[in-house]
Amino acid sequence: MNNPRRASTVPAQPAPRRFVENYLPALLAQASHLISSEFHKVAREHGFSVSEWRVMATLAGGQALSIGRLAQVAVMKQPTVTRMLDRMAAAGHVERLPHDSDRRITLVRITDDGERTVKHLMELATEHERRVLEPFGLKSAEALKTTLRRMIELHESAAPEVTDDDD
Repeated sequence: MNNPRRASTVPAQPAPRRFVENYLPALLAQASHLISSEFHKVAREHGFSVSEWRVMATLAGGQALSIGRLAQVAVMKQPTVTRMLDRMAAAGHVERLPHDSDRRITLVRITDDGERTVKHLMELATEHERRVLEPFGLKSAEALKTTLRRMIELHESAAPEVTDDDD
């Protein structure tokens, strides 16, 4: 005998999704904004503006970068980076260097003092990242990072300069 209750039950349909709820650039932007905002509070509590934190984190532990490349990686406008570097150099956190073969290019590197200044904040950033990724497990977290690095590699040559609309 058929159960009348069962016959009238219709499986629940998933709610329709807005376009941006399934559009990769929108999802990446939302995730970046939410996760970054959490840590930006910490950076400000330690005396860094968000822009200063981005520049210091980009330069820390690495070789000198051109100002253009620094702006690209830190996702900032180049004129903004140039002005900020003046203040950061005066504070002893970064230094400008001439390029070996192209006088038009100025390189920037973090100083030893800058490394010491940002060291604790990078430790806090690493801890924040661990908390963000912990629910997904180490394997998934590493797979996500690998995928994102590959996406950046494939698309960075076509990336336009950051504009006001990109803030």
